Formats: sequence, structure tokens, C-alpha cells
Amino acid sequence: MMELAENGMDCFLLEMPYNLAIFGMNRADDILSAYSYESWYISGHSLGGAMAASYTAGHTEDLNGVVLLAAYATKSLDDLPVLAIYGNEDGVLSIEKLETGRQYAEDYTEICIDGGNHAGFGCYGVQSGDGVASITQEEQWTQTVETILDWMNGKKSST
Repeated sequence: MMELAENGMDCFLLEMPYNLAIFGMNRADDILSAYSYESWYISGHSLGGAMAASYTAGHTEDLNGVVLLAAYATKSLDDLPVLAIYGNEDGVLSIEKLETGRQYAEDYTEICIDGGNHAGFGCYGVQSGDGVASITQEEQWTQTVETILDWMNGKKSST
């Protein structure tokens, strides 16, 4: 998020009860009502991404798209654009659920970071069951930021 902010993107990191997005899925309501932006995109990692997608499914009129980091949608996102990024060394993400999640978005972009893993999107150390990354966490962050910025810039030029 810091790298995205350094590239001119306003970012809000919402604290979740017990560090689990499932207990604070509607916390985005506070941000959406407190600020006035022309475009809103929501994102999350892992369970946070699934909850961001679920939140979006109920707020498609308020949001312009979703960025999922090692996560997948479980409900229809109508015609909102979705960017899904994951690492090929991810041992936690269910590829089957990722594939199923593709059906919930008409405008769907999927990027696999070669050498990236599940924990590489965050800053919390090794995660049980995860694969071993062959790139540094910083490199995974850089590739993620570049992917998001390219995707966002493409969305701006298509409107």
C-alpha cells in the first residue's frame, strides 16, 4: 500500500477485529461516506480479498472495481472489473476456488507472479502451508504495484 501511495494513489488500510476481515466486512462503509472520490476500488489479501469481493457484490453501485491478492470472488460482481493477482508458489490459495471465482466477473484479469507466494503480499512472515517464494518479498510487492498501476491506468483510459 505504501508503494501505491507513493505513486499517487490514495489508500486506506482498515483495521479488522481480531485481524479477520470476516468480522469487519462493512468497515468500508465508513471510508466511502467520509471521502468523495470519482472512483473507488476495493482490495484485499487472502480472506480479506474474499471479504472485499463479497462486500463489493452488495455495493456494485458504489465501487468501480476490485483487486484481489491471493483471493477469489464468491458472489457475482456484475460488470465490475476484477484484477486477481497470485504467486505461482502459493500453497494456501485454492486454485480450484480461484478458477470458480472467475465466473463472477465479466471483466476479469488474472496475473500470476512467477516466484511469488501467499505471504509475499503481506508483511507478517511465513504462513503455514505456503510454498517457498523464489523472489524476495520486495520484488513481489514491486511486481504487484506495477500490475495494479498498469491495470488502473488501463481502466482510466477506457472510460
